[in-house]
Amino acid sequence: MWISGLAYLTKAIFINGNAIHNHLQMQDLLEKIYRDNDQLAFRQLFLQYSDRLIVFAASLLPSREEAEEAVSDVFVKIWQNRAGLATVRNLNTYLYTAVRNTACNYRISAGRMPEILTGEYIQVAVNTMAASPEDMLISKENLRKIESAINLLPSRCKLIFRLVKEDGLKYREVAEILEVSINTVNTQMAIALKKLGEVIDIRQHFGWME
Repeated sequence: MWISGLAYLTKAIFINGNAIHNHLQMQDLLEKIYRDNDQLAFRQLFLQYSDRLIVFAASLLPSREEAEEAVSDVFVKIWQNRAGLATVRNLNTYLYTAVRNTACNYRISAGRMPEILTGEYIQVAVNTMAASPEDMLISKENLRKIESAINLLPSRCKLIFRLVKEDGLKYREVAEILEVSINTVNTQMAIALKKLGEVIDIRQHFGWME
């Protein structure tokens, strides 16, 4: 099926702006924070996660300023309660869930429903390491079409797509963070990939067959 080829395509299109951290190295970092009260290690944790968490929060809140404040609040609480990091088994789920809960509390305090809003910070990028423009797989025009297609996705579908393709989270992690089933994540990803397939002729560009 060409849709499986499309899944491969999106991995090439969307650059995961955050490197996959070695599990043991991350555990060492957390231990320095909760065991040694290491502020430098805490700063490293903040720098590794803050940008993508702000983007995530911005999809839940009406302004980037509130998103930045929400993420800041989360990290302040993490430092204040750093001993609790000793029990964290999945840092991605822990941080994203904390940001989601904080954003929901912000909305409730402001008298707004804690719904998922349309995000403003879709980031679409292409690997520019090709030898020449002719070698690049995706043209600027196609990138524009893809970005437009993503912006037209329903808010929940868009958020799930971004968490998987931009932030590199696993389906299981996304399901836990958003408190939905893995089947829901699968369904929403299929919808997003289908929409992308409608804006690019995959078979023409890449020779994939149904």
